[in-house]
Amino acid sequence: MADEIKTSKALKYLGCYLFLLPNAAMFVTFILFPVIFSLGLSLFEWKGIEISLTAFRFVGLNNFSGLISNRYFWQYFGNTCFLMMSIPVMIGIHLGVALVMNRGLKEVLAYRTIWFLPSVAAGVAMLLVWAWIYQAKGGLLNNMLAAIGIPGPNWLGSAHWAKPALMTMTWWNSAGGMGMILYLAALQGVPQDYYDAAAIDGAGWWGKFRHITWPMVSPTTFFMLITGVIGGFQAGFTNVYVLTGGGPAGATTTISYYIYNNAYRD
Repeated sequence: MADEIKTSKALKYLGCYLFLLPNAAMFVTFILFPVIFSLGLSLFEWKGIEISLTAFRFVGLNNFSGLISNRYFWQYFGNTCFLMMSIPVMIGIHLGVALVMNRGLKEVLAYRTIWFLPSVAAGVAMLLVWAWIYQAKGGLLNNMLAAIGIPGPNWLGSAHWAKPALMTMTWWNSAGGMGMILYLAALQGVPQDYYDAAAIDGAGWWGKFRHITWPMVSPTTFFMLITGVIGGFQAGFTNVYVLTGGGPAGATTTISYYIYNNAYRD
């Protein structure tokens, strides 16, 4: 009897492992192995073309020391961190839109669809529209400013305005994206009884938001903050490549665009 129980448990665990095997194989093949291989490769000097044992020369941490001593790296790292300052604003926009979409409005499904549309627009096509909006002469934004007597700057050609222009475009594009959907799902998971009890105690909308809504959606906020920081270091290539080319004077060059230039241009 004991042997039969052990066999049954072993078969149950084997079934679990078989279900986990495809995902584990994908993780090891496409994530774990490339990360370990890249870390090991960073300790060698390699031209990236020849593949042989003699093509790799061990240099230890020289590659890292050379990177740290490169002033351009710190400039582009600072640009990347500056652009990631838009993450808290994006989180606030996502939560604000989700709060509106979670209310019992008429035709709420139509509103949700309209808000989500910018996130499915073709990337390069959308960027070309923004390039026209930001044009110094004849651009939509500067024409609107001129109509009220304000001279518009050279948005994408100014070292002071280029990064804020990219950040503003990112806010608009992500307003109805995945963050809004995640917050909307989190808000719909908050029990209505909490709000009813708070209303009986005399809590207003701010008290309900501060003591009920915000704590209940904090796991979603933490998830979005972590994934936003990770994505912030990985992203920034397409926007920069199409709109500014890393300029002016490297003011919008990010880490990902710097890697691209070193790998394919230089």
